[in-house]
Amino acid sequence: MTGVSEPYDYVIVGAGPAGCLLANRLSADPSVRVLLLEAGGHDNLPWIHIPVGYLFCIGNPRTDWCFKTEVEPGLGGRAIGYPRGRVLGGCSSINGMIYMRGQARDYDLWATAGNPGWAWRDMLPLFKRMEDHYGGPSEAHGAGGEWRVEKQRLHWDLLDSFREAAAQNGIPSVDDFNEGDNEGCSYFQVNQRAGIRWNAAKAFLKPVKHRPNLTVESNAEVLRVELADGRAKAVRIRRKGAGEASIHARREIVLCAGAIGSPTLLQRSGIGPRGLLESLGVGVRHALEGVGGNLQDHLQLRMIYKVTGVPTLNMIAGSLLGKIGMGWQYLLNRSGPLAMAPSQLGAFTRSDPSQPSANLEYHVQPLSLDRFGEPLHPFAAFTASVCNLRPASRGRVAIRSADPADAPLIQPNYLSHPDDLKVAADAIRLTRRIAAAPALAAFSPEEYLPGPGYDDEDALYRAAGEIGTTIFHPAGTCRMGSDRSAVVDARLRVHGIPGLRVADASIMPSIVSGNTCSPTLAVAEKAAGLILEDAAKTLAPVTTRTAARAERAVT
Repeated sequence: MTGVSEPYDYVIVGAGPAGCLLANRLSADPSVRVLLLEAGGHDNLPWIHIPVGYLFCIGNPRTDWCFKTEVEPGLGGRAIGYPRGRVLGGCSSINGMIYMRGQARDYDLWATAGNPGWAWRDMLPLFKRMEDHYGGPSEAHGAGGEWRVEKQRLHWDLLDSFREAAAQNGIPSVDDFNEGDNEGCSYFQVNQRAGIRWNAAKAFLKPVKHRPNLTVESNAEVLRVELADGRAKAVRIRRKGAGEASIHARREIVLCAGAIGSPTLLQRSGIGPRGLLESLGVGVRHALEGVGGNLQDHLQLRMIYKVTGVPTLNMIAGSLLGKIGMGWQYLLNRSGPLAMAPSQLGAFTRSDPSQPSANLEYHVQPLSLDRFGEPLHPFAAFTASVCNLRPASRGRVAIRSADPADAPLIQPNYLSHPDDLKVAADAIRLTRRIAAAPALAAFSPEEYLPGPGYDDEDALYRAAGEIGTTIFHPAGTCRMGSDRSAVVDARLRVHGIPGLRVADASIMPSIVSGNTCSPTLAVAEKAAGLILEDAAKTLAPVTTRTAARAERAVT
């Protein structure tokens, strides 16, 4: 199929969390036509919906773009896998299902940096609006929304002991991470419904799929945004098994392709750093130096401890009988290990007392393996992954050519800032103190990774580089702001390009202090309100003039 299709009012690129929510909100007006485009396929792979199935979705080209970083000097010269969802629901179809908002301070900093309307007091109502919290409505939580939040359906004695060990090291037990200050230790709340993954496609698309004004196309990759007279007018797409087509947008094009997809799509469209575009022969349609810069991510340091005298998933899943038992438990009541989020227990704390708020997040698991997708270790163990929530290191994302088939250059520059090295060393030391606490003594924790031989400061820096890997939270590559390196303004409009917005994790000026899925949904909720406000302002004068003409005709 080639040529030009019938225009839509709004064209949304990317059916991840942000795109699914925006499609729902914008199509609520029956007078507008909305198109949602997704490069991946339908979310009908069974492993998407069984919580532990993330192990079979990450690294699977059916559901994952399967990107890799450049060789990272801070990681000992390693290039690491960089999963990004390529399926309806996007990363919410393959992620850890953890419901986390971040800290009130995160959003207040966005606002004080020159982005009015993005403070915590502005964002909390948006989180509550979309939320269907198991505890019902309260000052902190909402009920009746689309985004289901539940308690986990299992617990482990080992994790209960880790929680007690954290308390013995000054990290108190708390009930809820999502009231604005997440400091403390608790079991994570998860985006599940009755032990089944609750992704953005189920939450926001399925309930409105009957709307005649909403079209959802999967297997439709957007090649570029097309400009006319300086305005974003259309997107050029390539459908699987068909040719290319241009789809026009009467009102706006909204990029929701994520912190990797949105900047690279802008760059392929000739919108980005002049030097990069000229060097690749792409052609500069609009120079915008910040596109693809400011990449931030949470680097997790995966520390592993062997234990004795307590069950872990390594041993349960290591036997045929254990696997059969896990399967029956899930079939009977949707519980047990197959209902597990990748991380069950969390903790937020400060790497040192000078930090203004918690700057470390722990994801604790009653299992261990070398990396996702590989077998569990043949010994009982737990993993305590700890990440720096506010990294000072900054990276970049860039296209290698105008061809979308060429995977982008992803260069996070992990541990390139000395502050991040210090936080990493402090985090390893803190984890060792927790493992040595009385609450865990009965299980005789023995450090397997990185190993007790790493003890002085330089050795701890090396250890961080050897065990560090992404926890899948890229952000910031189309940064919101008003300075010369910002990509979008506080209303998420791309600077200098009318008719084009970005609404996903790429607009975050600084990464949130926690998992990024639900904050991305809040960005989209905010974007929907801004788009509708601007549309009302644009259409109001027209409506007024039309009414005046009608009145004159009558008289």
